[in-house]
Amino acid sequence: MLNKLLGITQNATEHGYQIDQMLEFVHWVMLILFVGWSIFFVTTLVKFHRSRNPKADYHGVRSKASTHVELMVVLVEAVFLIGFAYPIWGKRVYGPRPDSEVDRVRVIAEQYKWNFHYPGEDGIFGRQKVELISAANPIGLDYSDPNAQDDIVAVNEMHIQVNRNVITDISSKDVIHSYSVKHFRVTQDAIPGMASPIWFKPIRTGEFEIVCAQLCGSGHYAMRGVVVVDTPEAFKEWKEEMLKMNASARSAAPAAQ
Repeated sequence: MLNKLLGITQNATEHGYQIDQMLEFVHWVMLILFVGWSIFFVTTLVKFHRSRNPKADYHGVRSKASTHVELMVVLVEAVFLIGFAYPIWGKRVYGPRPDSEVDRVRVIAEQYKWNFHYPGEDGIFGRQKVELISAANPIGLDYSDPNAQDDIVAVNEMHIQVNRNVITDISSKDVIHSYSVKHFRVTQDAIPGMASPIWFKPIRTGEFEIVCAQLCGSGHYAMRGVVVVDTPEAFKEWKEEMLKMNASARSAAPAAQ
């Protein structure tokens, strides 16, 4: 209820409900603390007003109640961290089950766009070379590599299948960016020289905005993309169309030396 009042976006992934439940719980705790401390503050103002206590008391609090309250706060926060945050974090870190079907996508950020690299039907990513990067070949794919012949490269539009696990390897060509899809409850920094994996399983078809959550330059505001969650049939049609489009890119791209 509080999440909706605060305007949280609708969840579109299998794991998202866990994040939402944690947020809802934290928001309720924050509300209770706000009300409690507000009552305490007002009570203190009234009880210790100068009209009620014309003579100052320099001894202060003599009981141990405040110490016990502080220890309880520490204990409750430890329960929140160990009992809630760590288990959810653990589920997100270890990824999908080994026996589950997974689609892999490489996400390569640059000022100011998103590049998406798919391995094709063979499931193997083609070789990439820095010296081959150009306007026609934004990720430097080496088309002399047999594994690159059926690879797909898309710009600012990422297609995935509904109800299927997706592992994305996030990296950057220039500065630090951050891949963030609010409906998926995922955010991951894109760091040059590193490939940071994240995974999720979309449960709703539709289009969802990708934003860069890290200030990356003067054109940061324009670094937006879209994730399109397709049915398996629509995803297959998109791949066939992209293979035809990428064929012309392969012919225009310079060959490896």
